[in-house]
Amino acid sequence: MECSLAGRRALVTGAGSGIGRAIAMELAASGADVCVLDLDEAGLQETVVAIEKLGRLVVPLRHDTGCDSVIGAVRKVELTPGFGNIDLLVNNAGISPKVGGRKRMCWETPPDEWRKVVDVNLNGYFYLMSAVLPGMIERRKGAIVNISSMAAHRFSIVAGVHYCASKSAVVGLTRQVAGEVAPYGIRVNCISPGRIETGMAAEVGAAMNEEIRQATPIGRLGIPDDIAQTACFLLSENAGFITGQTLAVAGGRGL
Repeated sequence: MECSLAGRRALVTGAGSGIGRAIAMELAASGADVCVLDLDEAGLQETVVAIEKLGRLVVPLRHDTGCDSVIGAVRKVELTPGFGNIDLLVNNAGISPKVGGRKRMCWETPPDEWRKVVDVNLNGYFYLMSAVLPGMIERRKGAIVNISSMAAHRFSIVAGVHYCASKSAVVGLTRQVAGEVAPYGIRVNCISPGRIETGMAAEVGAAMNEEIRQATPIGRLGIPDDIAQTACFLLSENAGFITGQTLAVAGGRGL
């Protein structure tokens, strides 16, 4: 069944590259107008150009999702002429700091790094939902997808404790908010990607990624479009009876 988002307005965070850009483009290709949010100005503009080529309205927003001021910034976007109320949200922005391609162990992690990762990977998701949910509740319409990670469900040899803890919390956040907003006709789901070929994944080196590929039953790493197509499905009416769920998109890794 076709994933149709015609007439919908979406907000995608971390849309300047990788999974976020792929999701934003997939939603636009499916008929949605899109607000793309990222701190990377150059990457953000590349995404804007790509979406404009698809013939959809695109609104760029350069902001740090880890700051609560993003709530007001998003509400201003909804006042943009021709754009309007956001009824689809994808919380994707995330960071996973490394040192020379290697994660820091718990006891090596500076408190300021811990706080920054939690701010972006968890608090930002709360801020963005806080920004859009009042309008969705008023209109009795909306869908949200939060991007977690397989690191939320198992020990990770590549991600630090702050990343794993924050992504685990995203799963719980998704479940709780889904229950709160279901009576208003709003659905909230979560995707836990496996190893996806992005700039973040490349930081650990080819040898580590090959080891992960060999441990993946399907026999390959994922690509951003794998996640984008899943997000589009969960946001569409094709998934109208699905909420509060976390879907692993990992090629069978973790079975």
